[in-house]
Amino acid sequence: MTDTLLFWFRRDLRLDDHPGLTKALQSGKPVIPVFILDPETSELGAAHLWRLEASLTAFDSDLKALGSRLVVRKGDALDALKALASETGATEMLWSRAYDPTSIERDKRVKSGLNDAGLAAASVAGHILFEPWTVKTGQGGFYKVYTPFWKAVRGLDVGQMLPVPTSLNPPQIWPESLSIADLGLAHSMQRGGSILERFVQSGERAALNKLTEFLDGPVAEYNADRDRLDRKGTSGLSAHLALGEVSARRCYLAARNALDAGVAGAEVFAKELVWRDFAYHLIWNTPHITTTNWRDSWDAFPWRGKSEAFLAWCQGRTGEPVIDAAMREMYVTGTMHNRARMLVASYLTKHLLTDWRLGMKWFADCLVDWDPASNAMGWQWAAGSGPDAAPYFRVFNPATQAEKFDPQRIYRDRWIAEGKGNPSVEALAYFEAIPKAWNLSPSDPYPTPIVDLKKGREAALAAYKTHSLQIKGQVA
Repeated sequence: MTDTLLFWFRRDLRLDDHPGLTKALQSGKPVIPVFILDPETSELGAAHLWRLEASLTAFDSDLKALGSRLVVRKGDALDALKALASETGATEMLWSRAYDPTSIERDKRVKSGLNDAGLAAASVAGHILFEPWTVKTGQGGFYKVYTPFWKAVRGLDVGQMLPVPTSLNPPQIWPESLSIADLGLAHSMQRGGSILERFVQSGERAALNKLTEFLDGPVAEYNADRDRLDRKGTSGLSAHLALGEVSARRCYLAARNALDAGVAGAEVFAKELVWRDFAYHLIWNTPHITTTNWRDSWDAFPWRGKSEAFLAWCQGRTGEPVIDAAMREMYVTGTMHNRARMLVASYLTKHLLTDWRLGMKWFADCLVDWDPASNAMGWQWAAGSGPDAAPYFRVFNPATQAEKFDPQRIYRDRWIAEGKGNPSVEALAYFEAIPKAWNLSPSDPYPTPIVDLKKGREAALAAYKTHSLQIKGQVA
């Protein structure tokens, strides 16, 4: 056995602009790429795990093109890494840093256990643009509102791009490995997986191609078109960023270069990338955002739990066309237009007064682009319980929003089949993907609204007013 280095891949499945992999190669040691299906990863949502399998498969292919390969193990991460160290003679382990509480807890335990075993272990930056502890307010705290955060970081240097390695200096003897298929990541999607395959592109090459296509066209009108449900005005990079198939830095520098070239929409795209960073800074500084109200004053708010209305929301059968279209888009493609995410979250938490955590968990199970920080912050922003949720009492009207951002009903007609003589392929795909136990058919009548929009808004405002008065009473 020769001294080797194990690189533990997680949400960084790429070769381009990879700080951790670059550091590993600088050691001069043979590098063994490792993926471990640990309990923390196994608990992720069905759609995200399906997407992870596709990403791992693409990444393994890219590694093999360089004469390397992905060594796959299953079980506790510390046990797996210690076993690999024993099998390969590795004395050093590296991985890209994570910032969500579940990953931090695991990584601290793994690092401590490896150090106790006499092995060197370290994490490397690379998942976000700015490390959370490097951006401080004038008082030394962290930013709780996005706009000041953007102003604080927009002039900061994000560093230079790192090249794609030409070789990973493979070991002479490879340790045993499971196949990616052995992990069974896609099994929980059942028949929905075959539907996702029609809409999802995975891997680093797909990510880079998508970034190029976006910068060659849609970015110019991004400021206006990013909210249009009926247009292809967004980058479509969310799933690629979530699994690290493209670096946030590459996207950000590309946006800044486009802005320097006079493309006005590029600044808005850069701000969206920084919004992603903002979410990670919040989750690192206030990890409770993933499980409890960010503002503890909301703990007494009378959220509703699971109900028939919540099930109708999950199924895309609320009787409100833009809400239903968005929920069905997610079920078929594993993604949802960002404007639509705001609308369905507002509808659930305000028109239905349902606990934001239920919506967050449903998204976590259905989204291929699930991201722990963005999902938690987005839901609490919509509910009014989170940071930067001003005004917290804003209630989006889905009907007027639909007329504004889908004026010709293109989006709604694309995803809703009931009542249509010739439904779209996408609308019919929803009925192929859903569980048979739902017993739904495109020939069913379209449901009547489960809540009157005006009455739902009034009920939400009344609940918020009562809650606000209670808070003021407690303070007084």
